[in-house]
Amino acid sequence: MFFKKFEVRWSDIDANRHLANSAYINFMGHTRMSFLIELGFDRKVMVENKIGPVVFYEHMYYFKEVFLGNPIKVSVEVMGMSEDGRFFEFHHNFYDSNGKNVGHCEMMGAWIGLETRQLIGLPDELLKRFAHLEKPEGFRILTKEDTRKFAKRPKDLA
Repeated sequence: MFFKKFEVRWSDIDANRHLANSAYINFMGHTRMSFLIELGFDRKVMVENKIGPVVFYEHMYYFKEVFLGNPIKVSVEVMGMSEDGRFFEFHHNFYDSNGKNVGHCEMMGAWIGLETRQLIGLPDELLKRFAHLEKPEGFRILTKEDTRKFAKRPKDLA
């Protein structure tokens, strides 16, 4: 499991004086990218391979408020991946300074080819970078169907 620490800043607070939903999203994105960079998926590698990560959804669960000036620690864990690396599922947990879990998020995404604008699997060299990671309890091999389980597209206006 990978962790990143953050200071809750004035700009992270909403009108209710607690951590804003947008701040949770930003902290998760920063934690994911730090994790990927540590795996060797830095900007240069993504540019060379003409790939980028995309988010399908983020389902957030809040357990306790977080306030200004309190540090927060965010984890990321790979909970699923397709055999070709195209699809991935990450889980995030948020912890206060006492180690109490104050929030959880289930996130699913994929890799997009930046030239074709289509979802693509990872080249073998990049896929191997995930091989050494410990598989947490509940890890699963993802299929395209797993990415659609919450999708209910409204009708088009026309």
